[in-house]
Amino acid sequence: MGLRAKIGIAIAATAAVVAVLIGVLVHNRTVDAQFDLAAESIDGRLQSLVQDRAAGVDSGRAIVDPPDLPGPLKAAVRHGKRGVYLEPDGPNPHLWAATGLDGEIIALKRPYVREQETLRSLDRVLWMSGIAGTALGCVVGLLVAHRLGRRLTTSAGTAQRIAEGDLTARLPLGGKDEIAQLTSAVNTMADALAARLQAERDVTANIAHELRTPVAGLVAAAGLLPPSRPTELVQDRARHVRGLMEDVLEVARLDARTEEADTELRTLGELARRTVGAMGSGAGSGTGSGVGPAAGASGQDGDGAVRRAVEIRVLSDALVETDPRRVERILVNLISNALRHGAAPVTIEVERGVLRVRDSGPGFPEALLAHGPQRFRTGGGSDGHGLGLGLTIASGQARVLGARLTFANPEGGGAEATLDLSGALRREEEPESGRGAERAGRTEESFGRGDGKTGGDGTGRGRGRARGRDRTSSDRP
Repeated sequence: MGLRAKIGIAIAATAAVVAVLIGVLVHNRTVDAQFDLAAESIDGRLQSLVQDRAAGVDSGRAIVDPPDLPGPLKAAVRHGKRGVYLEPDGPNPHLWAATGLDGEIIALKRPYVREQETLRSLDRVLWMSGIAGTALGCVVGLLVAHRLGRRLTTSAGTAQRIAEGDLTARLPLGGKDEIAQLTSAVNTMADALAARLQAERDVTANIAHELRTPVAGLVAAAGLLPPSRPTELVQDRARHVRGLMEDVLEVARLDARTEEADTELRTLGELARRTVGAMGSGAGSGTGSGVGPAAGASGQDGDGAVRRAVEIRVLSDALVETDPRRVERILVNLISNALRHGAAPVTIEVERGVLRVRDSGPGFPEALLAHGPQRFRTGGGSDGHGLGLGLTIASGQARVLGARLTFANPEGGGAEATLDLSGALRREEEPESGRGAERAGRTEESFGRGDGKTGGDGTGRGRGRARGRDRTSSDRP
């Protein structure tokens, strides 16, 4: 139940309780006032009749020793008292007054119907007034709740935008109540957070830029060393440092939110096959990030390791209008992350506009599932290493594509990353849909049966493969 409903219900309930209390109070006071007035009137008449009867005048209005006299009143008269009693039994209540005279009981009796009708009319008015007051209170409560709820909803939406990375979003200021104080406090916190994050990003980007030239020189110098085992180790570490530096630079570019997608019309199955083929054929010359079982391999051995470890299942292919280089970049990082921190086999499942990368490892850490990927924070993984850049880059690239990247641990075990490109789907009536329909006929395939050369020209494929391979980062936070 939302805050608006709670406030409205609270005010309406308060109005209803107040109306009931006032109604009960007015009802009881009216009953007492009516009885006192009627009792005073009939008692005065009774005294006049007793005086007349004592003087020997009989008006005939008095009832002598009535057999139906109420018991409580009869007992009071026998004790020498004069009393008035309301007999409410039955549909027609009566008011009695009685006293004793020379051993006889002198009584008067009159209907009490008029007072009862007056009381019923008053009760109807009280009920109508109570309902009207409650309805008015409910309307007022809803208006107040709507105003407060709208301010809180706006504040919550802006806070969510800040949490998602829009550091320019601020809450609208206005008023002098507690919500205004909360708004001011949140804006102050957002300013401090934005300044701190921007400072951290600037430092990270500046360090990476400053290291670009010396790292490039280090890689070039390592390539001039004579062939030996130490040379291989130096070259491998140099490539690793260069890959890490490029990852940091890419994160800085994604944080700046200046990246734009260069869209083309492609089938997802083609992109998945091309990505895995590029990873396998480039295993021996990739960056220091590594790709799990293929890391450190060379030539055909590395190619075979990746092909054996990764399986592609095309349940239903589809044409999407997206940036193929960024999709491949996301897939490279997800597959590398699965191979490094999970366990083979790694399955890529293509179902229309959705790509799922699933491994057989221990699953994603709870912190990642709760808060998403965060740079330089890692939950460990199988080897306890990682900087959290791989999945951070994948999430940033998905944001540039307007896609949705989610992480989950399926019930059957392992980890599953889902890239949803449904928003980029093209209808089957598009001119190139025949090619997508043709590939959709292959419901399941192991990449070991493909050649990694499906779709596209040699130049485009080489460019996409080089960019994806050079920037691979396979850290599971």
